Amino acid sequence: MIYLKTEDEIELMRSANLLVSKTLAEMAKVVRPGVTTMELDTIAEQFIRDNGGEPTFKGCPNPFGPAFPASICTSVNEVVVHGIPGSQVLQEGDIVSIDCGALLNGYNGDSCYTFPVGEVSPAVAELLRTTKESLYKGIEQALAGKRLGDIGYAVQHHCEARGYGVVREFVGHGIGREMHEDPQVPNYGKRGNGVQIKNGLCIAIEPMITMGSPKVEMLADRWTVRTQDGKPAAHFEHTIAVHHGKADILSSFEEIERILGE
Repeated sequence: MIYLKTEDEIELMRSANLLVSKTLAEMAKVVRPGVTTMELDTIAEQFIRDNGGEPTFKGCPNPFGPAFPASICTSVNEVVVHGIPGSQVLQEGDIVSIDCGALLNGYNGDSCYTFPVGEVSPAVAELLRTTKESLYKGIEQALAGKRLGDIGYAVQHHCEARGYGVVREFVGHGIGREMHEDPQVPNYGKRGNGVQIKNGLCIAIEPMITMGSPKVEMLADRWTVRTQDGKPAAHFEHTIAVHHGKADILSSFEEIERILGE
């Protein structure tokens, strides 16, 4: 069932999402060669808790295996989503997608940003740029009266026209009191198809885009998902509310981009 949010609920969700955005900005300050993904997780968890939130991902149940053991997902290079923080040391030229969720005052925030580690190759920089662009192309279609297929089509068309792959197995989602609510929000689709978008709809839109084939595989930890061909993947995510007929972006990349000089 899809739960449409009231204006008061949207404001509570904005607060949760801005906490997530501030956490990702803290990540922007410390992502560099030589840092481990576990160090990033420790900083993120402490920041969320210091600001009155709870890391939603920690202990998240898994239909395939054990609960998620950390507060953020750190997906490096060919890892698309759900990378588990650990002893991996970030290297010059890597990319790391940091997906973060926080619960604040009973509502969830969810956002993801793919960070370059030092200087990355022009090809990788273009993948990141196109993936972020596709997120905003999708958001532009989140208008009352349109359908979720319009969002998916916009993301898919922008990326595939430039030769990139669009992951099918993992999609965006509704969000509110629960991190994952109905409806599913694919990054592919046909215009005019799918659930109709209405005022009060709160969804996380999150393109997961690959430099090569869109085919993915799950590793033995039953969380980490990587590209089958080993090529890099990027992942950007905003939580939005449909408010007064159009998308109101509840999360923010502004501080991240200021820190990174983007």
